[in-house]
Amino acid sequence: MADHDLSQTIIPYLDRHLAFPLLAHLSETNLFPQEQVQAAQYELAKGTNMVDYAVSLFEQLNPGEPVPEEFSQKRDVAVSTNERLQQEAQAVLDVIENPDVAQALRQDKNQNLQYLKDNYNLTLEQITALYNFGKFQYTYGNYSGAADYLYHFRVLSTDADLNASAAWGKLAADILTGKWDTALEELTALRELVDARAAQAPSAHAAPSAGDAALAQLHSRTWLVHWALFVYFNHPSGRTLLLDTFLVPTYLNTIQTACPWVLRYLAAGAVLARKAAATGGAPARVRHALKEVVRVIQTEEYQYQDPVTDFLRELYVNFDFEAAQKALLAAERVVGDDFFLGEFRDEFIDNARYLISEAYCRIHQRIDIGDLSERLNLSRDEGEKWIVNLIRETRMGADARIDLEKNVIEIHRAPLPVYQTVIEKTRGLAFRTQAMGAALLHPTQQAQAQVQQAQQAAAAATVAAAS
Repeated sequence: MADHDLSQTIIPYLDRHLAFPLLAHLSETNLFPQEQVQAAQYELAKGTNMVDYAVSLFEQLNPGEPVPEEFSQKRDVAVSTNERLQQEAQAVLDVIENPDVAQALRQDKNQNLQYLKDNYNLTLEQITALYNFGKFQYTYGNYSGAADYLYHFRVLSTDADLNASAAWGKLAADILTGKWDTALEELTALRELVDARAAQAPSAHAAPSAGDAALAQLHSRTWLVHWALFVYFNHPSGRTLLLDTFLVPTYLNTIQTACPWVLRYLAAGAVLARKAAATGGAPARVRHALKEVVRVIQTEEYQYQDPVTDFLRELYVNFDFEAAQKALLAAERVVGDDFFLGEFRDEFIDNARYLISEAYCRIHQRIDIGDLSERLNLSRDEGEKWIVNLIRETRMGADARIDLEKNVIEIHRAPLPVYQTVIEKTRGLAFRTQAMGAALLHPTQQAQAQVQQAQQAAAAATVAAAS
């Protein structure tokens, strides 16, 4: 399953410290040799000021070998730099810890700077020293301290570029300390900042040319999409918020243009939210998300596909239940090994089985429980219990009745309302009009058009019913 692992694809869009949790996860999954994972961790750690951590990784990779002298020198430099930056920022730290100052500060930053200059002789250089100290604490591994220093810096600073950099650092620090409510607030604020201006990417090698604002914004949104995965798959409301954000046209275009592999997480989010949407526990955008996600998966098939996206495509585009069953088996392993999705594996499978059952019941009026259980990768007894619970928990109960003697499910659908019948007839008229136009084409084009029309008609009907 290493072919489906996205860690190596995602890490280039993360801060160095955010990559450590992904590599730690890889060391537990055994998808790659342990030596390769440790070597990657070591290469990352060498670029930070976490000298002791880098030394421990070196010793694991090179048992019995003496630790290079460069680490001792780097440790001395890190300690002296930390002391120097702390002294430079101490004047600001003393002031912001004063309760009287906190009460005196206002919304106007320029007014605050004048107040601090008049009463405490604080200069812009001293405030910038607070940013440098917070940034160094982050590279040192003191994420909680870095979050506090960067927060106070943003309260006082009027430097737009440094404030943008501090916003990225504050978000990363909150992610690494597991403060998900705060991280969500920071993510929302950073998204507004990125959408409002062509914010610089948080890494020099990813920063685009200064003159191309549109490209800069694309880079920033691409980074933001990857960082958001940490928040959306840890915050209790994250899956709903993921769909709300990633289906916005600007971010959907970013995914399609710069990072189509994020479709795995968009597809997983749609599956995870589907059962809640069916029972009325999700907002309107989530209830209609599955249809849009399937459309994007079909459009971007040439760029990216994996078992998770294959499952939705086989179920809602190709209507192949056997292929969907096989894709679900593979998707279970992919989801279980994925850093962001691993803890949602059982929930994902449960919701995926609901999708299969829903589609199956919309096509058939009389269903053999054993056959449906096989489609769900369950034994007959497990399938019977699962189907009974499904009908009891969802709105399918109004249309379905289980005959345990015959071991079948009978679907009784109420007749369509008059207005719905008119809509269906109008849709049929539109398809027939397209068919008449296709009849005037060249025979080869005509055959292609008929196949395309049939696929569009079937896809529209089934996906519309599923949503």
